Amino acid sequence: MKQIKRCDWVKNADELMIKYHDQEWGVPLRKDNKIFEFLVLESFQAGLSWRTILNKRKNFEKAFLKFDPVKVSKFSKKEIAKLLNDKGIIRNRAKIEAAINNAKKFLEVKKEFGTFSKYMWSFVNNKPINNKIKKISDYKSLSPEATNWAKDLKKRGFKFLGPTTI
Repeated sequence: MKQIKRCDWVKNADELMIKYHDQEWGVPLRKDNKIFEFLVLESFQAGLSWRTILNKRKNFEKAFLKFDPVKVSKFSKKEIAKLLNDKGIIRNRAKIEAAINNAKKFLEVKKEFGTFSKYMWSFVNNKPINNKIKKISDYKSLSPEATNWAKDLKKRGFKFLGPTTI
């Protein structure tokens, strides 16, 4: 069996972070619902550790109806109140409202481009960026592509998403 080469940041990590690294970190996303899932999780991660979000991921999946942007876009005050009382997720009103807003904006982009994936990948000419990171200090928290995409997301009305979280 081929041994997985791991980044420095995962060397002393727990099982959940190792699984995330080995199965998801750096894997290009093309499916819209999976992209929406990460946009929701990343927006809730702002100010917190990724480990915290991964530990609550299953709860987020349930609370946000398997990250279906159509369903999330229709959340009302009743659903917001329910989410604010859900101890399994991050109970931050601004982030919850941002997720609902972002679901609506996500669907607008999807309508404009055919898929959200097509829109997202246009910022990198439809090719994954390989930064050839050897050690954690090589990793850049910002890139011109992420900055451009974040600016466009903001212009389109997305909230709680910036160049370091996307």
